[in-house]
Amino acid sequence: MDKLPELGKIHPEFFNRVIYPRLGRADKSVIVKPQHGVDFGVVGLGKDVMVLSTDPFYMARELGIEKAAWFAVHILASDVAVSGIRPRYLSVDLNLPPEMTEDELIRMWKAVDDECKKLGIAVVTGHTARYAGCNFPMVGGATVFGIGSKKELIIPKVGAGDYLIVSKGPAIETTGLMSAYFPKYLEVKYGKAFVKKAQDVYYQMSTVKDALIAASVGGVTAMHDATECGVFGGLYEMAAHSNVGMNIHTDRMIMQDAVKKTCKCFDIDPYRAISEGTLLASVKRSKADAVVAALKREGIPASIVGEAVEVKKGINIIDGKTKYRLEHPKVDPFWGKFEEYLRKERA
Repeated sequence: MDKLPELGKIHPEFFNRVIYPRLGRADKSVIVKPQHGVDFGVVGLGKDVMVLSTDPFYMARELGIEKAAWFAVHILASDVAVSGIRPRYLSVDLNLPPEMTEDELIRMWKAVDDECKKLGIAVVTGHTARYAGCNFPMVGGATVFGIGSKKELIIPKVGAGDYLIVSKGPAIETTGLMSAYFPKYLEVKYGKAFVKKAQDVYYQMSTVKDALIAASVGGVTAMHDATECGVFGGLYEMAAHSNVGMNIHTDRMIMQDAVKKTCKCFDIDPYRAISEGTLLASVKRSKADAVVAALKREGIPASIVGEAVEVKKGINIIDGKTKYRLEHPKVDPFWGKFEEYLRKERA
């Protein structure tokens, strides 16, 4: 039996054994329930559906209040957008640390309001209080909802023969956060100009635009935001959920220079590291080129990195002439390195 990770998401084995067999009262209106490789749940509303997703309300003070609030909103909205349904409503519970000042709360909420307006999201309910024992960056939790027609909904189901598309490449969130928190290490290795380049990756940490563009083209069979355990973890989850194998070519995947060098500096495997902002999509062959072209037209780099195959062929990573079977990473390397460098900063 696998032990729980020290930090980061609980691994799939635990969910299969403890969580998923115990999901409360069965209800036929639940179209998509909790499962690996799926970022959202769905409830049927007659001809329409309600899509919802819940995450921590992540406010990293060191990023600056406004930047942190931008990220907090986009983390939530991204997980609804990958359903093909536009995010529309927000419910938020703020359990604020006592050291958060009134000025910080005002600035945070103004930034949340601004970003929700840009995304077309209305705040409908919530809770706000300060409590002992609450700490940055996890200052609560929130749920984003979207409502649309059943025709718009993409219930994730990768099919053998589908092409696999990755936007922006791996380790987007890893690069955005490590460069924001620990810039001096990058500056020593690569110089000041590189630090700015790496920090500019921060505003790529959203899949809202990516997902809605892909959905508008058609032919998408599944979408997933590559968060914990990165691109490899996300693709593995999509394959396992859909009972297919995959051939994944790393040499066809975009690797941004800022990402490559940041991960090298901090000794992090980019393919297994947290990557909010990287869209993973399976698309019918006839539509794959059109989806990539549509993303590129909007300034979002993307590429076809492989295809889904029969489950008996397994999930394979192919790097040039090297080929090996992929296992779920289980532990995201970002969290350990993040804690390691926080300790260095405090020493």
